[in-house]
Amino acid sequence: MVVYGVALLAFCMLTGIFLGDLLGQLIGVDANVGGIGIAMLLLIFIANVRTNRFEINTLTKSGVNFWSAMYIPIVVAMAAKQNVLAAISGGWMAIIAGVMTVIISFLMIPVLYKLLRRDSNDDF
Repeated sequence: MVVYGVALLAFCMLTGIFLGDLLGQLIGVDANVGGIGIAMLLLIFIANVRTNRFEINTLTKSGVNFWSAMYIPIVVAMAAKQNVLAAISGGWMAIIAGVMTVIISFLMIPVLYKLLRRDSNDDF
């Protein structure tokens, strides 16, 4: 059921926020450090764990998959917005670093394509 997916998402989110705040306090930063990432990893782990004691039925699994699919793009979009706002207020160095990262990523596409194409031709 979708409700179980929401419950699992809420549990992962609250746990991630708590652990992110705890990690921030441990390193001396007054901020949440990696809480969203922890929540996403926890959600992926719990949704994919298979044991005798913890088995998710098909309806619950569909609810978890639905909210997992909704959760990750929303969180990435929120984080991207914060990073852009921080980069604009952080000055030119942050903007240049972001632009260079995008350019290097685009330049790596043909390289990765050639490597993957070469590896797939070796299989035949």
